[in-house]
Amino acid sequence: MSVQKEVKRVTTHVLAEMKLHGEKISMLTSYDYSMAKLVDQAGIDVILVGDSASNVMAGNETTLPITLDQMIYHGKSVVRGVTRALVVVDMPFGTYQGNSLEALNSAIKIMKITHADAVKLEGGKEEIESVERIVRAGIPVMGHLGLMPQSIHKYGTYTVRAKEEVEAKKLIEDAHLLEQAGCFAIVLEKIPAKLGEQVAKELKIPVIGIGAGGGVDGQVLVIHDMLGLTQEFSPRFLRRYLNLAADIKGAVGSFVADVKSRDFPNEKEQYE
Repeated sequence: MSVQKEVKRVTTHVLAEMKLHGEKISMLTSYDYSMAKLVDQAGIDVILVGDSASNVMAGNETTLPITLDQMIYHGKSVVRGVTRALVVVDMPFGTYQGNSLEALNSAIKIMKITHADAVKLEGGKEEIESVERIVRAGIPVMGHLGLMPQSIHKYGTYTVRAKEEVEAKKLIEDAHLLEQAGCFAIVLEKIPAKLGEQVAKELKIPVIGIGAGGGVDGQVLVIHDMLGLTQEFSPRFLRRYLNLAADIKGAVGSFVADVKSRDFPNEKEQYE
């Protein structure tokens, strides 16, 4: 019997047990009540209220513009629809970098208002003080290394990270630092598969990948990408399980045609 199927509520402890038993962790993003409810009912382990909402919900080119209050709004909406999955809320750009007290205040605000289970932030050694301070306050923290979208202007590109030895060595060191600082899990984004597997083997905490190969402890995707709602984004790591963009366009087109032709509403769809 799997660890995942035995629990009524996924917790950080459950994720640790899953890694211990070699059971893979599934994780998807959600940003609203209706989608979160469906994702939760389908048996997902972790729901990430990602700052990717800045892209897929608000239409921004990067994750940087989304605010703390906007993330809290999405977080509250998601939590209301979830009864089983662990809900993690991204801390947006500018709410924790370089100021551990501000980081703590931001994390407390997220947890108190959204009722989420944990927060996630990007960065290694540079953000250790913030991680430690948040963890000391009793708030679970998920780390994020590799390609870090909030630092996209520093990179200047969304290409694979840590291919060179120096950056790979720093990523490994940062992963260990995050574990020592108290993170309950780490996301690794867009790095070589061998490096992802190495980090997962070296750490006791779960390592969840997005474009980090199959050797890590779990996988996460942005739900809009996975369901085919977005079409312009097609990285190698993305598997589309549906093509909802085409289905939605087709359905809307049929509605428009039925209204124009007076087919909708018919007699059964009206009141006497």
